[in-house]
Amino acid sequence: MRFVDETRIKVIAGNGGNGCLSFRREKYVPRGGPDGGDGGNGGSIFLKADNDLNTLVDFRYIRTYKARQGDKGRMRCQTGAGGDDMYLKVPLGTRAFDLETDELIGELTEPGMTLLVAQGGFHGLGNVRFKSSVNRTPRQTTEGTEGEYRHLKLELRVLADVGLLGLPNAGKSTFIRSVSSAKPKVADYPFTTMIPNLGVVGIEGGSSFVIADVPGLIEGAADGAGLGTRFLKHLSRTRLLLHLVDVMPMDMSDPAENAVAIIREVEKYGEELATKDCWLVLNKTDLLDDEQVDEIAQSVIKALDWKGPVAKISSISGKGTQQLANDIMEYLDELNRLEREKAQAEKEVNEVD
Repeated sequence: MRFVDETRIKVIAGNGGNGCLSFRREKYVPRGGPDGGDGGNGGSIFLKADNDLNTLVDFRYIRTYKARQGDKGRMRCQTGAGGDDMYLKVPLGTRAFDLETDELIGELTEPGMTLLVAQGGFHGLGNVRFKSSVNRTPRQTTEGTEGEYRHLKLELRVLADVGLLGLPNAGKSTFIRSVSSAKPKVADYPFTTMIPNLGVVGIEGGSSFVIADVPGLIEGAADGAGLGTRFLKHLSRTRLLLHLVDVMPMDMSDPAENAVAIIREVEKYGEELATKDCWLVLNKTDLLDDEQVDEIAQSVIKALDWKGPVAKISSISGKGTQQLANDIMEYLDELNRLEREKAQAEKEVNEVD
């Protein structure tokens, strides 16, 4: 299935039905009075998160979605039928923007979550609503209001706990294959990863986290080189970044210079990503002896002025990968604990207020 992470659509909610102008007409019932009913509400349009979807490709073929209008009111005080609401299924992590105002309408982050993107019109009132002691034969009605009409941009950001950064062929896909059951494409040429890949990493005891691999960056990505920075948005929701550095690149380039180039492109992309917690991971260490690996590690750390954690692994042999996965799980568990404590403290403060 083709991976599509951004598209534009039109949504048109249904208009409300008009109120009815009618008077009761029955044999032997003189001056029966008004009996015009209200119209029905127009159908609204919602986005609904579906855990079984992972792309917005369906919206590339159908661009306009229109909900049903409400029926007009009827005689004998009968209310017109309301228009059915329309639910458009989207993947988890979808964000909806109003193209005219550039406003973020909302995002869907949990299965089954819904988001109203176009409100249906309100029903019109029948003349029975205007009957009073001084107006026994009202000829007033109201028309239903129009449903909302919106141009939307839908943007998908995959949901993952951990994201991978690195040059093409840094070993990101191989790392995902070694720690999860995901099977992204692996080959000895650049840009084998063309779309984001997700893998679930299981830890002893039943814990797990989701890791995301995006196409590799190259120098000049912020200016559109290679695949550019288009897929970096998929790392914006992650809680931790792993910066994978190949200690022995196929083109014999300097690992330290490569690491600096990646950080430079991330900083150009935006502060949100550049300030995320990040660990340095030196990969393919099985190709060198320990002394050489330590020497390269020191040069990379010095070039980056690195202060965070550093891991040395080999995705092919599995050396150090399980320990790294365990360390990541401990880090995420600690984050969850701190978030729960913060939420509890805020709840207690609100209760006091």
